[in-house]
Amino acid sequence: MLTIGLVNTYARARVHEAHTRSIARAAPVCHAFGFNLALFDYPFKMDASPLVEFVAGKTTIGRAGEYLRKLHADGRFYVLPLPGKGFFPQFGTVVVTTSHPESKKSVSLTRLAGEIKRRGSFLFLIGLGHRGLPERLFELAEYHLDITTKGIPLETCTAIGAVPAGISAALSSL
Repeated sequence: MLTIGLVNTYARARVHEAHTRSIARAAPVCHAFGFNLALFDYPFKMDASPLVEFVAGKTTIGRAGEYLRKLHADGRFYVLPLPGKGFFPQFGTVVVTTSHPESKKSVSLTRLAGEIKRRGSFLFLIGLGHRGLPERLFELAEYHLDITTKGIPLETCTAIGAVPAGISAALSSL
């Protein structure tokens, strides 16, 4: 199980367009590359089912929410609080996506693809908001992935596309 985990650091008190657009943009990418989609700390006061319809009603992206509906129908869409001490074990190994990985936790796509083949379940965390991911997630993660390999920071939606595409390409080259 491979999962993109979008972590909200944008705003916790109220819903912004950035929240709905990130979900709408991530769903077709996750569907295309076989990833699940998990939202952490998003400010919606609703469960997954009504959230799917709420987002679908506000966008034309992803065929007006068709891919988000498919993810949800297949049990591949999660809406969760950001855990304090660790993620659910079914998500597997935690990988922080960052342009500044710690050298001891930095992992190449080739090595990561090999680990995915061996272990199976991985959660790739991507931050939504200008602050990036909380520091404690860097400590919690087993690996840090710089998808560009060049230390170039990517905007959230660019990372949403680049991470699954890069991982899928690395897996297919094994």
